Amino acid sequence: MKILLRMNKVYPWIIWKFMCAKKNSNKANVTILKEGEMERYAVRMMVFILVLGMAGVSFAAPKIVGKSVGYTSQGVTFRGYLAYDENLKGKRPGVLVVHEWWGLNDYARKRAQMLAELGYTALAVDMYGDGKTAMHPDDAGKFSSELMKNFDVAKVRFLTAMDFLKQQPTVDPARLAAIGYCFGGGVVLNMARQGADLKGVASFHGSLNAVKPAEPGMVKAKVLVLHGAEDKFIKPEQIEAFKKEMSEAKVDYTFISYPGAVHSFTSPDADALGKKFNMPIGYNADADKKSWDELKMFLKKIFG
Repeated sequence: MKILLRMNKVYPWIIWKFMCAKKNSNKANVTILKEGEMERYAVRMMVFILVLGMAGVSFAAPKIVGKSVGYTSQGVTFRGYLAYDENLKGKRPGVLVVHEWWGLNDYARKRAQMLAELGYTALAVDMYGDGKTAMHPDDAGKFSSELMKNFDVAKVRFLTAMDFLKQQPTVDPARLAAIGYCFGGGVVLNMARQGADLKGVASFHGSLNAVKPAEPGMVKAKVLVLHGAEDKFIKPEQIEAFKKEMSEAKVDYTFISYPGAVHSFTSPDADALGKKFNMPIGYNADADKKSWDELKMFLKKIFG
């Protein structure tokens, strides 16, 4: 397997060794290499770089590619967003990103790009078809509830996106996960309940309601739920019912609740949208960072 070394981590070390013989930590002064030492260090570095090259190590800065992609299912065209680091060689895990009830917007694309920066190939999924988005909560509620009421349709759309991701040349089809936000969180949890072949799913401030409750032996994915403790859309009894369901089905799950966080706590636009439409949603920078850190650890764990 080739190893990718980032330029910003390797080059400073090379430059330091090339320029400096020693550093006095007390006086913070640097001794410049004497005449003749420069040539010796240059030769050593050339040998070092040659050895790394023979070992398959490459020096390349990350180059994130993000592009719109199309795929079809049941006569409907879907317009997703694919993101990956083209300077990272070889196949890597793939992660599906399922959008909020607003549809596939810049926020979902941003999360796909963030995953690409971590070394994954990410596909922001279009669940509504033709890249349709909502600008008002009434429309968003209509679009999302229609799919959740007809989850067989949602399931086909999710699996179609999953198959599309598997076919990407940068993806290891045996290592897939899915994350979702709000509506999307509910989608990935229900896909896990129905036995989707995923290593793990993570829900950010997502719905906990089950289209079909999990059954023992049915859930293949590890489950991570990242919840705002003050989320007005999720009632305490729903949380207890979810935990009971997961435990009885013997699902490997983790439920984390962030004090003070309300619905949509990961979205920087939530404050403005909450004020505009009089909704109990809001951004929480601390919970956003902590939940993303939890996701990073979760993905490392499930992918090994």
